[in-house]
Amino acid sequence: MAAKPSSTRGPTTLAIDVGGSGLKASVLDERGAMVAKRVRVDTPHPCTPKRLVDAIAHLVAPLPAWDRVSVGFPGLIRHGKVRTAPNLDSKAFAGFDLTGALGKRLRAPCRAVNDADMQGLAVVKGKGVELVCTLGTGFGTALFHDGVLQLHLDLGHFPFAKGRTFDQALGEKYRKKIGSKRWNRTVDEAVAYLRTVAGFDRLYLGGGNARRLTLALPKDVVVVDNDAGILGGVRLWDDRLAGAL
Repeated sequence: MAAKPSSTRGPTTLAIDVGGSGLKASVLDERGAMVAKRVRVDTPHPCTPKRLVDAIAHLVAPLPAWDRVSVGFPGLIRHGKVRTAPNLDSKAFAGFDLTGALGKRLRAPCRAVNDADMQGLAVVKGKGVELVCTLGTGFGTALFHDGVLQLHLDLGHFPFAKGRTFDQALGEKYRKKIGSKRWNRTVDEAVAYLRTVAGFDRLYLGGGNARRLTLALPKDVVVVDNDAGILGGVRLWDDRLAGAL
């Protein structure tokens, strides 16, 4: 597959949101607006690097021109390589050169970060400490200070409650087990915990399960649209992020 030549004023970005249950993508113009309707397929399971790259290539084939590729991935990424992928298969993905493989397959330069990081790039206001949390198959976080993405810490694996990590207590599997009402109370407890740990000025809650939130949220906690996981793709090419990738 080759990148299709762009005819817009600035570079177009193929933005891909890799989730534990679904793969989503669209093409963004230089301002970060979608130029095509978002496309989606289920994440292949079992998920191996080859199956993931094949699924992404098939997913994006109908989309219009792109000049570069941005990927949000549900795990720890360092310099384009996967360190962990807890809701896919950490063993299979450990050390996988995600940006190299997708760059070669899609024939365009590629950058990749944790999916919460990419979502945060679309929603943060650039003032103070801003924390982004994704509620989906698992639990992801991204931290920003005055609009600058900080080094990614996989807080989802931190101990949280009753012997469970954040990922285990807030992920989809446990939500189904305890029901959405109890899960909402757990989210409320997590917000209080994270307020103490991070001292955030604003917290953004996103991901596929953010739509299930029914609790009354404080004014400094905001629910964001799940498309933010795609819309952050343009800002991923901001050179000021180089040290955090």
